[in-house]
Amino acid sequence: MNEFLNTGLGKTLVVIGIVLLAILALGQLMSLRYIGAGVAPSNTISVSGHGEVDEAPNLATFSFSLVSDKTTVAAAQADAAAKSKATIDYLAGAGVDKKDIQTSGYSVYPQYDYQSSVCPQAVPANGGGAMYCPPGRQVLKGYEARESVTVKVRDLTKAGDLLAGVGTTGATEVSGLTFTFDDPNAPQNDARSKAIQDARAKAQELAKELGVSLVRVVSFNESSGGGYPRPYALDAAMGKGGAPSAAPTIEPGTNTVTSDVTVVYEIR
Repeated sequence: MNEFLNTGLGKTLVVIGIVLLAILALGQLMSLRYIGAGVAPSNTISVSGHGEVDEAPNLATFSFSLVSDKTTVAAAQADAAAKSKATIDYLAGAGVDKKDIQTSGYSVYPQYDYQSSVCPQAVPANGGGAMYCPPGRQVLKGYEARESVTVKVRDLTKAGDLLAGVGTTGATEVSGLTFTFDDPNAPQNDARSKAIQDARAKAQELAKELGVSLVRVVSFNESSGGGYPRPYALDAAMGKGGAPSAAPTIEPGTNTVTSDVTVVYEIR
């Protein structure tokens, strides 16, 4: 046996065995740090925190529709396409990037008139006293092509002029002006940070009054709100079915972004 261990192969096997034993021992030592890690803490306190940020929006969004009524589908589509091109060319010329102009809907529907039947001499129904008149009928009168477009405005000083301008190029319905953020995560992160600071301050004060120490955070939950697009009423400024006489005055104001958190601390 000693002779075998003194050979090159024997020495190699001994080294390999020592390495394997070292790896196994290291694994056992590392596992010790996790003993009890899955045990839920028995002493905890739960606190809530609130944070909010008033942020000026940097993005406006509005929608408009291009509507064409013609006797044939082809004619309605061609007219709607011409209006669409004129409107998009206007927006591009006003500095709106084409990536911020999106077709959000397109449809073509038949349009009908309802014609009542003429009853010069009504006939009694089933021989009774009630009079019977043949029902009216629907008559196809043409087709309506409708294209809806959503526009993002990054220069808010141009919002009023753009709302007025699309009406001069064929848009018949302008609606849904809203103010929001190009990067909504930034104000939300600020609000969350304030909420966490509020919760931490409450936890520290409560721990002081209880005569205990905060050990670690064992759970965290957040609900956020606010910061959603703020609507701007367009009906009075834009009128119905035509362009406004003047560009409406647009005031973006500020959006309030909120965060409410619940933090559970282990104490001792």
